Amino acid sequence: MSGRPNIAIAGLACETSTFSPARTLAPAFHPRRGNEVIDKYAFIHPGTPLGEAAIWHGALIGHALPGGIVARESFEELANEIIARLTDITTSTKLDGLWFDIHGAMCVEDMDDVEAELLRRVRHVIGPDVIVSASMDLHGNVSKQLAHQTDLITCYRMAPHEDAMETKERACQNLVDVLTAPNESPVRPLKAWVPIPILLPGEQTSTRMEPAKSLYGLVPDVVSTGGVLDAAIWVGYAWADEPRNHAVVVVTGWETESVTKGAQKLSEYFWEKREEFEFVAPIGSLTECIDAALRSTSRPYFISDSGDNPTAGGAGDVTWSLNRVLNCPEFKDDSGPKVIYASIPGSAAIETILEAGIGAVVTVTVGAEVDNIHEGPVTMTGKVHSIKHGDRDAVVEAVLQVGSVFVIITKLRKPYHHESDFTELNLHPRKADIVMVKIGYLEPELFNMAADWMLALTPGGVDQDLPRLGHRRIHRPMWPYDKHFSELPDLTPHLIPLSNEPL
Repeated sequence: MSGRPNIAIAGLACETSTFSPARTLAPAFHPRRGNEVIDKYAFIHPGTPLGEAAIWHGALIGHALPGGIVARESFEELANEIIARLTDITTSTKLDGLWFDIHGAMCVEDMDDVEAELLRRVRHVIGPDVIVSASMDLHGNVSKQLAHQTDLITCYRMAPHEDAMETKERACQNLVDVLTAPNESPVRPLKAWVPIPILLPGEQTSTRMEPAKSLYGLVPDVVSTGGVLDAAIWVGYAWADEPRNHAVVVVTGWETESVTKGAQKLSEYFWEKREEFEFVAPIGSLTECIDAALRSTSRPYFISDSGDNPTAGGAGDVTWSLNRVLNCPEFKDDSGPKVIYASIPGSAAIETILEAGIGAVVTVTVGAEVDNIHEGPVTMTGKVHSIKHGDRDAVVEAVLQVGSVFVIITKLRKPYHHESDFTELNLHPRKADIVMVKIGYLEPELFNMAADWMLALTPGGVDQDLPRLGHRRIHRPMWPYDKHFSELPDLTPHLIPLSNEPL
């Protein structure tokens, strides 16, 4: 190839639970278009190695907060704009590559395997010869169809995802390397794809602990093998009920023996260790977790309200846990153990609080506007502790002190992952007795703050007790839904056809 390759960027990302009654609409994706796409990623800015190695063309990307199923009309709106923008780009530019910037666990009403469908539509515009490199979350799903339509595919190697940007950059570097290799035309790598009948939540597959730590530790060894370009392991997404949902290994490269041996090594290790995957923290009912926190001398003591985790796809407004916290006799008086609860949406409550102001005593009703399956709204009376405007997700946040519980109320749902999320609300989690957050495994800053913690098995759209959710469409047998297999799974790698060949 003479000159710098032209690479377009497009994709939609939303981790969506089919067990949540919530619906995700187009504005939730916060779409970026044209140069806004380039601006988001510093590693392709002008002056950087990748920025100078290729000419980058932003089409449209959208990254939504995890949630409920994406409304069909919203998907079609965004997908049609992606196609229109790519059509405009290809009218004036001969594209050499596409970075497909996705998550991999998006579900859309009345559709299955939507990332593969989106890429099929994209291929119709860009053609079969353009090299496509996809970057994904390790909690995404890689169907055979998606693997077929991509040329290069990789995912995070850490959970929590501290290597998110590193992974996206790697996907782009792999793409540039293939496009600028010293050949007349790019040589498409081989792809060895292995489906594994395991479907576990992220809270049992964190790379902070074994056996996931050692499993993902094998990836660099496989990549270092001659003839291998990349290796990736997908845990899959446990809270959606689609046939594609299960663990997958993909190894890409140029030598058949190297990629197949690498894929088999990773998949066999995953299967062999299936019974060793455990929760990343001690688990218990909410009552057991609160009792343990009250007995403990470790402060702050964190409790994950895991069933309604908004960063796994929960609606974020389940009131089941908050109601029980507020009714704990230990927290009824403002002199009791200091508890921070993050968080619960309540748009009408926010309006009442804004009108009353800091220091006022108000009675408000919050939650269960979307997910009222488990419990209805909660009405509480308390003192307005703080108010904050302008958050990207919440829009407006307020803190209401009810007894010794400081409840964070939001106009729209928001995850709480950073210490600044609290301190900007005049809350100091390091000085609290108990911090309860709607989350699964603790994100790095929370993990570093916690003197001790437990994961509460609470109800919601991302319930950690997977069998009680009632999956009906996943392939069976599937570990851990099925503990006895009549025969061992076939982990022989499938060599996926090249993307311009029929599947």
